Amino acid sequence: MAAENEPTILQMHDLKPAPGANKDRIRVGRGEGSKGKTAGRGDKGTKKRYQVRPGFEGGQLPLYMRLPKLRGFKNPFKKEFQVVNIAALNELFPNGGEITVADLIAKGAVRDGYPVKVLGDGETTAAFTLKGVKASASAKAKIEAAGGSVSED
Repeated sequence: MAAENEPTILQMHDLKPAPGANKDRIRVGRGEGSKGKTAGRGDKGTKKRYQVRPGFEGGQLPLYMRLPKLRGFKNPFKKEFQVVNIAALNELFPNGGEITVADLIAKGAVRDGYPVKVLGDGETTAAFTLKGVKASASAKAKIEAAGGSVSED
């Protein structure tokens, strides 16, 4: 016979979870006797019966049909030139001389990273030697008439 004060040894087969720790999961939608019926979807309506597609507006003409269709073609290889007129060159470089794209960027006439084209708006008497820029036919004629030149390289 074991003594009254002798400690009991806890063994693996004696372990069990605390009361209320293990609950059966609720199986919704399996009959009215077991939390069934609507299965958390609420009552009546389209969304209860099946899921509506994204963008469905309840029969109203949807946004993607209300917006105009894309028209035309956008060329991904189009070169966007920054334009500078001869009048602007006259103001920035009144004495003429050799002008490069870097000089135009430094004076704030154009931004870096885009090709530059000189257009023929305005008059000049100074001889500009333009390097690394394109020029319209009228601009080229005016610059060459004033004793200057244009080179695209």
